[in-house]
Amino acid sequence: MASGASTSLEIAEAYVERIQTIDGLLHSVLEINPDFREIAQSLDDERRGQGPRGPLHGIPILLKDNIDTDDRMQTTAGSLALIGSHPAQDATVAARLRAAGAVILGKANLSEWANFRSTQSISGWSARGGQCQNPYRIGYNPCGSSSGSAVAVATNLAAAALGTETDGSIVCPSSTCGIVGIKPTVGLVSRAGVIPIAHSQDTVGPMTRTVADGAALLGVLAGPDPRDRATNASAEYALRDYTRFLDPNGLAGARIGVARQRYFGYHTETDAVVEQAIALMRRAGATIVDPANIPTARDERMRESELTVLLYELKADMASYLATRIAGRADLPQARTLADLIAFNQAYPDLELELFGQELFQMAWQKGDLDDPAYLDALALGKRLAGVEGIDAVMDAHQLDALIAPTGGPAWANDPQQGDRYMGGSSRPAAVAGYPLITVPAGFVDDLPVGITFMGRAWSEPVLIRLAYAYEQKSLARRPPKL
Repeated sequence: MASGASTSLEIAEAYVERIQTIDGLLHSVLEINPDFREIAQSLDDERRGQGPRGPLHGIPILLKDNIDTDDRMQTTAGSLALIGSHPAQDATVAARLRAAGAVILGKANLSEWANFRSTQSISGWSARGGQCQNPYRIGYNPCGSSSGSAVAVATNLAAAALGTETDGSIVCPSSTCGIVGIKPTVGLVSRAGVIPIAHSQDTVGPMTRTVADGAALLGVLAGPDPRDRATNASAEYALRDYTRFLDPNGLAGARIGVARQRYFGYHTETDAVVEQAIALMRRAGATIVDPANIPTARDERMRESELTVLLYELKADMASYLATRIAGRADLPQARTLADLIAFNQAYPDLELELFGQELFQMAWQKGDLDDPAYLDALALGKRLAGVEGIDAVMDAHQLDALIAPTGGPAWANDPQQGDRYMGGSSRPAAVAGYPLITVPAGFVDDLPVGITFMGRAWSEPVLIRLAYAYEQKSLARRPPKL
């Protein structure tokens, strides 16, 4: 576009043609923005007349379908229960993309309700979009819940996408689909206008083919938002330009710890890929502290407290979110509480409940309010175990810049009867603590991608971007899917 060789309109139309050509196999895109041509043309006119607004000017980007857009597209979290109602305004992240000149090209499929409806859910499935497929092997799972965002980016259906994460929902699909996923510190990026699971852990982040693209996107998203009080803390830390940390020699002199306990050992071939990555970092000048185990990694109270917090917050946060929706259909009662969503699923079991149930919804509805001592105790315990006594403790003990671990194992075959066959992952401590993660492609197991995760303290995105970029440039591990 800068050279005049192409325009935003031409690029957006090429992406849409590609979506229409191959996404019938993948089920990664739920809908295309009906106004994308007018938006792209307007941005081309602005580029010619006034110059670009910034690096995202005219760039087509997909949004996960739990991110509100006040336009002619739906926002449903993949559920038929929200078809017809619509948001009153853009999510803050959508508004910031528009202000930066991005073209919101469409909505990406996801694990319905961000994978927090059933204990037996199937990642990548939604009633609205069907089963999203892993592009490296059709019939295999893309992981979730930001499944469509990962698959679309991996197969070049858009320049980038936004995903959301509560625990693993950006990094797991990014890993299994061979792309970069950035899960920011909770509070760095606004969640206003994002269909929630839990405000203690929810965050929005970039999903891209390269660390450089993710860094460019993060700078547009980050910063305080009056609509999300958690972002007040980001005033001291948010930056407009994260691309200045893209140093190809950024591993030299870094102290990186290997979080082995619990996060290695569940899949031999994945461990072998990560061992090669560790050796590469050592050759690139990093000091590797091995092991540098998270002291609380095996403490089951972290998992138990996380589930308690998510159930309590889902009930409260979903009601707060649904109150912002505008009714659109007289023949469909407006959902205002989690109980209304449960009732909708029960009323349409052939559409919503054929593959798995809604046990988590039902468990959450039985919880009390957010002043319940059981909730407050679980919240405090989880933060302490994951943060102060977990990630912070090991990083303090070894003066580390970051921790690394396998993001997760390779994709598994889709099985509607058995559900997900998830082997393991390393996202929980950072999820519960609210700390950042970046996953980068590390290699392949039987032609299926696996990633390596860089994790750190709160607000350490600049350090993680530097390390992840340097590793990416040294390894060049990503190979696009062949389809």
